[in-house]
Amino acid sequence: MGQHVSHSDFEWSYTEEPHATRRKEILKKYPEMKRLFGRDERMPYKVTAMVLFQLVSIYLVSGRPWLQVIALAYCLGGIINHSLMLAIHELAHNLAFGHSRPLANRLLGIFANLPIGIPFSVAFKAYHLEHHRYQGDERLDTDLPTALEARLFCTTFGKFVWVLLQPLFYALRPVITYPKPPTALELVNTTVQMSFNVAVGYYLGARAVFYMLGGSLMAMGLHPVAGHFISEHYMFKKGYETYSYYGPLNAITFNVGYHNEHHDFPAIPGCRLPEVRKIAPEYYDNLPQHNSWVRVLYDFVTDPEIGPYARVKRKYRGL
Repeated sequence: MGQHVSHSDFEWSYTEEPHATRRKEILKKYPEMKRLFGRDERMPYKVTAMVLFQLVSIYLVSGRPWLQVIALAYCLGGIINHSLMLAIHELAHNLAFGHSRPLANRLLGIFANLPIGIPFSVAFKAYHLEHHRYQGDERLDTDLPTALEARLFCTTFGKFVWVLLQPLFYALRPVITYPKPPTALELVNTTVQMSFNVAVGYYLGARAVFYMLGGSLMAMGLHPVAGHFISEHYMFKKGYETYSYYGPLNAITFNVGYHNEHHDFPAIPGCRLPEVRKIAPEYYDNLPQHNSWVRVLYDFVTDPEIGPYARVKRKYRGL
């Protein structure tokens, strides 16, 4: 089973999350930061191009041998789908059409969701915005592992299994620990997605469906691009609860690696987050950071100091 993790509880904090305070300081010192706020005008075109690419790919792989389909799903389709997931993350912040057109952002998210196969775009928004507002809250931040996860997956082998099963935990954790009644738009998202999945299966077969769903699930587990799930908030250095990654995979993940910058300024689209660091380098260059998501995954599994317990938590204080 490997080494047991050295922690037996989460890191409990009794101070506010750091991002709101830092945001106020930076805006006071650098008011020009506000010019970066707004939307990414190219986002609809990026999303449309990726969805069309995947639709063509789904058709082309439907007649390929299974081994080729699995390899393509892991090495190509899964990466594109993961990028679409992070486009949906941007859309949750209304960064394609702006805050004045929330429905347009949601509809583009439903469209971006199609090749992924898992209907999550609309529901993700509500949970994710609370992750920002109540970072570390033991109830409201569903990005936090549960105590049961931390106890069960507390060895080297256990952490390896936990990484493989990340898609399962991300899908089920919110609805189990903090269920919300579905909205009308969530039902639309689910209906559109399931109809699309059934149509793909009916007309193109099981290989095409696996390329979609299998690629999405593999690229959320033991995969280089999935390293951001762990790199963002797992405590690799005591006392620090958010980490940025400045490596090359930002180019295909909407700069999600600039995570301190994103939490400080969620109204700035990913395409402009590198400018945040350039304007205020003294706030970011000295923070602990990552340069490899592969290394993050390796260290998470093998280092007994890191595991599901390595998260900063705060007591629930109510909405």
